[in-house]
Amino acid sequence: MASLYRAGKTPAVITQNIDNLHQLSGIPSEDVVELHGNNSYALCLDCGKHYELSWVKEAFTGAGETAPDCTSCGGHIKTATISFGQAMPEPAMRRAEELTLACDLFLAIGSSLVVWPAAGFPLLAKRNGARLVIINREATEFDGIADLVIRDDIGSVLCSFIVH
Repeated sequence: MASLYRAGKTPAVITQNIDNLHQLSGIPSEDVVELHGNNSYALCLDCGKHYELSWVKEAFTGAGETAPDCTSCGGHIKTATISFGQAMPEPAMRRAEELTLACDLFLAIGSSLVVWPAAGFPLLAKRNGARLVIINREATEFDGIADLVIRDDIGSVLCSFIVH
């Protein structure tokens, strides 16, 4: 959803994507805040233990097609994504807010900025004195407060920043 730069120009990414593509593109995992989780692994809903999907699939198939229980606490295991009705992850939301409040430039890239609470981060950054740049093919509600709006395909815009 958004990319931002903290004071000191250290990059971080706040995203609603769940597909691990930011990390696969080379962005270190510690610099990616996944608001809606990640579908490349599973977690115990009770104790938070991390499981590889291959293990979950094998356990599911071997147990007569019933979902495996957590090996540590017996809790339910599901992909590490936020489902409808599930609370947003507090640590990710807190980190996203801290990064937003500390940034001097907030780039909202490829987002309609209509899914809340994530859509509030560009507004929070702007209200806290950061410059706001929106790169999106379509208009957004925040175009009027942005310091720069680039209405184009994000791939076309960002490809010139790729270091070869």
